[in-house]
Amino acid sequence: GIDLKKHHVKNSNRTSPKSDNVYLALLVKLYRFLARRTDAKFNKVVLKRLFMSRVNRPPVSLSRVVRSAKGNNTVVVVGTVTDDSRLLEVPKLSVAALHFTKT
Repeated sequence: GIDLKKHHVKNSNRTSPKSDNVYLALLVKLYRFLARRTDAKFNKVVLKRLFMSRVNRPPVSLSRVVRSAKGNNTVVVVGTVTDDSRLLEVPKLSVAALHFTKT
């Protein structure tokens, strides 16, 4: 027969996190539901980022979070938020992240 191109090619995208963290698994369960049942692209993006490895979820500094905060909106970081000692005054913010650290 004819040898079809891309016949044995597998989709290499992650469909679940490799981590056995139960809290991460609960977040994945929630965002899988939200991504499926709502039209918001945000839920699909968060779900994709929850599947990422730790290397591909780099830390975000507090100064960057402050810069991107607009109004009363909640800033969502799928990763670690790191304290920035260069920031003298931190305005009142609402931040959702997987982890917060000082260093």
